[in-house]
Amino acid sequence: MTGVVWLLRRFVASVAIIFAVVTLVFILIHVAPGDPCVGSEEGGPQDPAMCPLLIRQFGLDQPVHVQYGRYLVQLVHGNLGYSFSLHRPVSDALTETIPFTLQVAGVALLVDFLLGLWLGIYQALRVNRLPDVVLSNVTLFLYSLPTFWLALVLLLLFAEKVKLFPLGGPSDPILCPVIDSAYCVADRIWHLVLPAFTLGLVGAAGTARFQRAAMLEVAQQDFVRTARAKGLSEQRVVLRHQLRNALLSFITRFGLTLPFLLTGAVLIETIFAWPGMGRLAVNAILTRDHALVTATALIASTLVVSGNLLADILIGIADPRVRVPADGAAGGAGGADAALLTT
Repeated sequence: MTGVVWLLRRFVASVAIIFAVVTLVFILIHVAPGDPCVGSEEGGPQDPAMCPLLIRQFGLDQPVHVQYGRYLVQLVHGNLGYSFSLHRPVSDALTETIPFTLQVAGVALLVDFLLGLWLGIYQALRVNRLPDVVLSNVTLFLYSLPTFWLALVLLLLFAEKVKLFPLGGPSDPILCPVIDSAYCVADRIWHLVLPAFTLGLVGAAGTARFQRAAMLEVAQQDFVRTARAKGLSEQRVVLRHQLRNALLSFITRFGLTLPFLLTGAVLIETIFAWPGMGRLAVNAILTRDHALVTATALIASTLVVSGNLLADILIGIADPRVRVPADGAAGGAGGADAALLTT
């Protein structure tokens, strides 16, 4: 029962955070100066004669609190509004762009965790030796780099100078306007390498440092010393005892990585001309597209909160003690034993 209450609390808190983010973004974009009838490069300029009609139709001439109430009603019915800059429903624009963002973020997530986890374990096994010292400095350097700067350097080096990868875009617009063949799948992967690797490389540097520290911390625990004293092989000690208990830090890092990927994707998609949600959000802000800005904030906050909620659930499964209420700590050993039974 304790686990259910714990999960319910986390879910309610997540919904409250999403609601707060959307409310704040809605108010800020509506009180910010600017004209929602500017239009955009994708949608073209707004018709001056139609703009006042659209403003009245969608209630943008009403007070902010009235617009907000109307927005909540429409949101409950699944209506995200109409994009003034693109001249189309917001849901249609998001349906086209979200898959592109998920592609970049998904590949970057794999690079981040697979490479970062391997580097962290490798360094922990060779602590204070030359490979560990070199990798520690390299990962610190990469983790300190601004993502947009690294993207520009990689673009200049591998796309402009070496010409190994394309300059930008999701695919060849002539040969592969749609993904309908194995060649076009390979073409999409070819275009995806630079933007995803840029995001994943910076994240992997941070993950490696987190995992190395967690591995070294667990290595000082008594149960690891006992395992070595029993004569177990070093590989078995590391994989079965040390790594297994150091994964809590890895799971926590997962919850922190999603916000990094989404905020980084805004810059990466702009630099690499990738038609994702981040680039869409930037254009929406510049054109004061109220409905589109609020919708992208809603989707982004939902993804971020969902990632953190998933990390909390995984930590709760891995370590049931985090699900114990604060007043249960007074129960001493009995409270701890009860927590272990709530898996």
